[in-house]
Amino acid sequence: MTTETPPPAAGAVREFAMRFTSTPRGARLARRLVSHRLHDWGHPYGGSVNETVTLIAAELTANAVRHGHVPGRDFAVRLLAAGMVVRVEVADTRTERRPSPERPCPPEPDDESGRGLFLVAELADRWGVVPRAGAPGKNVWAEVGLVPR
Repeated sequence: MTTETPPPAAGAVREFAMRFTSTPRGARLARRLVSHRLHDWGHPYGGSVNETVTLIAAELTANAVRHGHVPGRDFAVRLLAAGMVVRVEVADTRTERRPSPERPCPPEPDDESGRGLFLVAELADRWGVVPRAGAPGKNVWAEVGLVPR
């Protein structure tokens, strides 16, 4: 994990950004729209890129709803396809609940939670968390590299 947000790869060619209600329904809708947008961008449903990035988005949006919720505030999702990288960012407005900069430990088999960031760390090539620019809260991001076709 890194604590700074590097700019997306040169020549960002595609972007999707939207705010969602900080509810399980909002997280579900965000996940579905990420998958749909990836499909539209040439990463088909059922393909490894679509499945990986959608799972990362699902974990990050669920964390935004569960751990980053502030009553009356939404969370935001941004998806970028730039060069050979797909990047997903999820921003929430809760400043005091930031993921640890340490690599998440594997959860115990009987743990009821704690798998989300572990999955993100395992699936993403890079991930990190930074303060939101110009607003309270944090921005958790993850990048997945594309295999050349």
